[in-house]
Amino acid sequence: MKSRTPASPARKWQLKPAGPETTVNALAAALNNIPEPLARALCVRGITTFDAARTWFRAGPADLHSPWLMSDMEPAVDRLQRALDRDERIVVYGDYDVDGTTATTLLVRYLRDVGNNASYFVPSRFEHGYGLSQKGIDEAVAGGADLIVALDCGVTAIQEAAYIRSLGVDLIVCDHHTTLDTLPDAVAVLDPKRADCEYPFKDLCAVGLTFKLVAALEERQKRRRGNVLDFLDLVALGTAADVVSATDENRILLREGLARLRQGTRVGLRMLAEEAGLRLSSCTASQIIFSIGPRINAAGRVGNAERAVALMLAPDEIEASARARQLERLNEERRELDREAQKTAFEAADRLLARGHRHTLVLHNEDWHMGVIGIVASRLVERHFRPTVMMTTVNGLAKGSARSVAGINIYQALESCSDLLTEFGGHDFAAGVTLPIDQVDAFSERFEEAVSNAITADILTPVLEMDAELPVSMIDQRLWKTLRQFAPYGPDNEIPVFLARNLVVTGPISTVGKDRSHLRFSVRDTEGGAKRNVIGFKLAKHLDIVTESQATGVPLEMLYAVQENTWNGRTSLQLEAKDIRLEGM
Repeated sequence: MKSRTPASPARKWQLKPAGPETTVNALAAALNNIPEPLARALCVRGITTFDAARTWFRAGPADLHSPWLMSDMEPAVDRLQRALDRDERIVVYGDYDVDGTTATTLLVRYLRDVGNNASYFVPSRFEHGYGLSQKGIDEAVAGGADLIVALDCGVTAIQEAAYIRSLGVDLIVCDHHTTLDTLPDAVAVLDPKRADCEYPFKDLCAVGLTFKLVAALEERQKRRRGNVLDFLDLVALGTAADVVSATDENRILLREGLARLRQGTRVGLRMLAEEAGLRLSSCTASQIIFSIGPRINAAGRVGNAERAVALMLAPDEIEASARARQLERLNEERRELDREAQKTAFEAADRLLARGHRHTLVLHNEDWHMGVIGIVASRLVERHFRPTVMMTTVNGLAKGSARSVAGINIYQALESCSDLLTEFGGHDFAAGVTLPIDQVDAFSERFEEAVSNAITADILTPVLEMDAELPVSMIDQRLWKTLRQFAPYGPDNEIPVFLARNLVVTGPISTVGKDRSHLRFSVRDTEGGAKRNVIGFKLAKHLDIVTESQATGVPLEMLYAVQENTWNGRTSLQLEAKDIRLEGM
């Protein structure tokens, strides 16, 4: 039977290192004899003692680090307090992604709550580009400004900061990106990645930093707002969507923020969830990434991101509902642009690879929408497991996004082509790039050469990592009660993945979903035990393997995660397959 999707490289299954078996066993015993696979999953995460596990499972808002530990927090709060005391004009200058818009919403809402009529400006990715720009600054201060607070941008804006200073306006930068050797000329630069910053956690995103700023400012207030923890729903939204490390403070902020988000007290987010058909009362970090986040991002991808801020600031259901419907329409437009770009990009990639073996994909099409090419580039990487650069035409230049695979630093590869590029920037796995259109072919060959020189056979083999071996028969409510507390998930704390062997396929096998790309079946251990339902997202390509197992009796091996599934008001445990193969294959 043929696969329903293009063949991807076979994936290697690899057990994550957990340390000595004696440590795993001792931890299991210390934690009331929890199942050994769960103790191993904790050790994988660096949780090896009872005290560490207690902190990891139970840490709350009281365990957050003091905001005053951050470099420049004192001058930042002093300047904001003076602006509040004198009723100065404050402009919050944000960014157009979820992290930037939630940070903007949080600070604007707080400043207005304590009596300042703060305004906000979110640049257009098409008119202004990312971050502080002279055109954006001019528009932001057109109505007058005494102080600009730049959120999720500004830490590398040396010239732009000098321009703000020349206008007689003060600047506070609140950013989480990597700094240059020189910091911008500002009243304060809040960034835990500063070389001189001793703040103990370096991976806060912009909305997390903004929360820290507000928490410190609240301590200074004569007229206090009240409980700043009410903002944690926004913090969870931006933290999950920005895909930052789900450890330390971010783990606390995510968990506490999700609890507040589920209460639905912020009317704009409640209306947006209704438009998305999402049950907010059980929302997870994953649902933020795949459901709420794309709708907020759609405002900046195909429209103006200030619409997302206006939604989250909406005071009542009437306004919030109208703005949520607007974002839903923009998201539908984004999806259509996404589908069109993906179709043509996949076809172009197939044609390019048909000409001969390549380690990279470099694609350019002037009809692709700038707002979706980063998403599609990521899908090309998933499909072909090759570093990919996908570009459209903007103002006569080829401009786009680069995405990579583990083991290939995309920024370094682009750096080796810098003489062909007008502009580039990013990090190990993702970057932006701009170059003259007549240099696209030369760049394609140079980029291919750079990646080919760095690539190895190991890099070309995608790896699926597992936490432990866990027979399906061991899954019960006691195990689930502990396992569910591993959430919230994200980088550095991915959902635990387990290996099950000797699985018998039971019941009907079917492909499901609009495009029939998902696989549904049931399994149990060969030794017996309860039957468990399985869903494999995007695994319809393995339909023949499951069918063969059922027909021949050859057992399956499966990598899977355990999850809850609610259907028709009934909640049960099910297994989410990550990969499947026949025993011994």
